[in-house]
Amino acid sequence: MGRETRKGNGRRAGEAHENTQPLWRQRDFTVFWGAQTLSVLGDSFALIALPLLVLEATGSVARMGLLTAAGGAAAVLAAVFAGTVVDRVDRRRLLIACDLVRMALYGLIPLVWTFRPHTWLLYTVLPVCEAVGMFFSVGYVTVVRGLVGTGRLTEANGLLNATAAAAGVLGPPCAGLVAAWTGPAAAIAVDAASFAASAACLRWVRLRARAGDDTPAPGRSTVRQDLRTGVAFLYRHPLLRSLTVLLFGFSFLTLGLNDLVIYHLKHDLGHDDGTVGTVLGAGALGTIAGSLLVARIRRLLGFGTAWTGATALCGLACAGLGWVRTVPAVAVLAAAFLAGVGIAGTCSMSLRQEVTPEHLLGRVTSAYWTLQYSAAPAGAALLTWAAEHWGTTPAALTAGATCVLLAVTALTTPIRRA
Repeated sequence: MGRETRKGNGRRAGEAHENTQPLWRQRDFTVFWGAQTLSVLGDSFALIALPLLVLEATGSVARMGLLTAAGGAAAVLAAVFAGTVVDRVDRRRLLIACDLVRMALYGLIPLVWTFRPHTWLLYTVLPVCEAVGMFFSVGYVTVVRGLVGTGRLTEANGLLNATAAAAGVLGPPCAGLVAAWTGPAAAIAVDAASFAASAACLRWVRLRARAGDDTPAPGRSTVRQDLRTGVAFLYRHPLLRSLTVLLFGFSFLTLGLNDLVIYHLKHDLGHDDGTVGTVLGAGALGTIAGSLLVARIRRLLGFGTAWTGATALCGLACAGLGWVRTVPAVAVLAAAFLAGVGIAGTCSMSLRQEVTPEHLLGRVTSAYWTLQYSAAPAGAALLTWAAEHWGTTPAALTAGATCVLLAVTALTTPIRRA
């Protein structure tokens, strides 16, 4: 018994020493950090290339929105099952498998496009990849806490989001240049390669053993029971309940905004693919700023003020995006929108990680994202349809003004006092 106690004390002392180190000096976090940066760099290529492939083939922003909606719907469906899987399997192996599947599927697109364009392939590959990506995202949330512990979640999430955004700054201009020189299909190949690199890095990450309560209860539960468990936890927590309802509306309004910006730049303002990439890359600077500042902003202002202010900033920026007529103005507003998303998103994710018991984290995250994004695919289709029929200005103004209204509504909920 004495030896076990001394061992436990030594292990806790080692963990305490590790927790005092800067995160960038902790090997496993650094490797994980690098893997995700590479993955996001590749994703930024697909973020531009997939809508451009549809736009070149059809000339329709509504078709672009339909592709986004199809991917979003697949992600929502996958979120129903993701929590059950993540809480019951080896999380590192799950992340590696998700990367390898996406590598193979995205690699099909440039291969097929070398012979003949087939837009149906995009509507097949993207939903499957988005579904697999949802399993990865739920696992990712649980892994971060396993790497750094509860006390440094906001800091870790801020660093991960900041470097992901830095990759997003570099990726879109490069993707735009690749698309302009060799076609958007070639940019998809870069995304496939990034998933291969991410999977290779994740093989070297060691996760801490799960906490003692992170063991499935005896017997088997159904997916429906697991989803109800996650929803029940959200419902019983007043702050998470309010956030889930408000983010349901925010996601509905803004999921299609990337398509709207691309359409505005190419159709309304007449610019080329390279300009699209440059603007989206410059806009990602906002995510870097928001992610690097979020921990300090939350400490100074508190969760409620930080989240509400960031959501209001998103709404104001969205309202102006379809109205401005110069490329620099579009880039500035895109950066402001993404800064708000970086602050609000990091705050809400960190809070959920902090207050959720580890053995429930996968199921609660799954339920949270299922509810948050359940109507977002329809919102993306509606936003792009409205832009095509009525113009980008009224579509963006309506979505932005409603986002500001959501921020005002938050002042009447427990979010204000958080």
